[in-house]
Amino acid sequence: MDKGDSRGATVLKTHTPALFDRACELAASLLSKGELVALPTETVYGLAANAFNSEAVARIYAVKGRPSHNPIIVHVASLELARQCAAEWPPEAEALAHAFWPGPLTLVLPRSGLIPDVITAGGATVGIRWPRHPFMQAVIARCGFPLAAPSANPANRVSPTSARHVERELGSRIPLIVDGGQCQVGIESTVLDLATRPAVVLRPGMINLQALQAIVPVTAERPQPSGPSLKSPGLLPKHYSPRARLVLASWANDRELLRIVRRLGFPDDQCHVIAFDRIPSQGAFGRVAVVPHDPEAYARALYAELHQCDEADAAVIVVEEPPELPAWQGIRDRLRRAST
Repeated sequence: MDKGDSRGATVLKTHTPALFDRACELAASLLSKGELVALPTETVYGLAANAFNSEAVARIYAVKGRPSHNPIIVHVASLELARQCAAEWPPEAEALAHAFWPGPLTLVLPRSGLIPDVITAGGATVGIRWPRHPFMQAVIARCGFPLAAPSANPANRVSPTSARHVERELGSRIPLIVDGGQCQVGIESTVLDLATRPAVVLRPGMINLQALQAIVPVTAERPQPSGPSLKSPGLLPKHYSPRARLVLASWANDRELLRIVRRLGFPDDQCHVIAFDRIPSQGAFGRVAVVPHDPEAYARALYAELHQCDEADAAVIVVEEPPELPAWQGIRDRLRRAST
């Protein structure tokens, strides 16, 4: 067991069977008592509460500073539990679940009476996901109830992909952080609205439009948020943002990149650069990070790099604009919202 200061969260590791079981038992016990626990998933770390406990879920909003109109995804560990959360379970949901669950896909469906208003921001639908991470699955199975679990970070900030990120941001406000290692997907799940016909992607992710269309009809059109509450997280115009200003840019060489930076009005050494193709020399920049050109590897690395820039007190982060290709759609969405 690791401890921060006397007020900090307990951090439990899971890399041996005994540690895994101990962490699972304590997490399930706290969740059953209405407490909040930070848990690993394959996408990002989640701030979890009993999804059937309105008071516990309300504490998620308070701890994160999350706007009340922004709903929370419910996490399950079986199709049976998923069906309990939905008032309807159409054939499309069954087909998508068999194709992509467990995994980084959230299905938006009409909510069942078991789902409290606070989860859905008063809306008629709920997002449901069966995560792939073995620890998250084990905790849900031990609890016997689904978990509400948005990202374990202050609202609108960069999502955490390691236990250390959670501890730095929320460690003084929650009792337990479970360290399940680095997240293997690295950005939030794709969200697909099945309450409309045809289905529509509300938030792109690493399961892209073409993969979904191979299973069910899905429109490429993305609706603009409307009404007093949102149907899904990830629809706010500014989201996933580092403390530093983030700027998307393209450049041909170091000289052109320097011109871009100097037009922004920041000292060169307070500018950090994240690149994958046009790699600048370290030169005058505070930091140059090289991320993989492969979209899956890029997604795994992205949030960790943004956290490092914030830890180093960057004033501005210039990110090389990724390709406009289907496999990069989720990454481009996160960067666009972070740069708003």
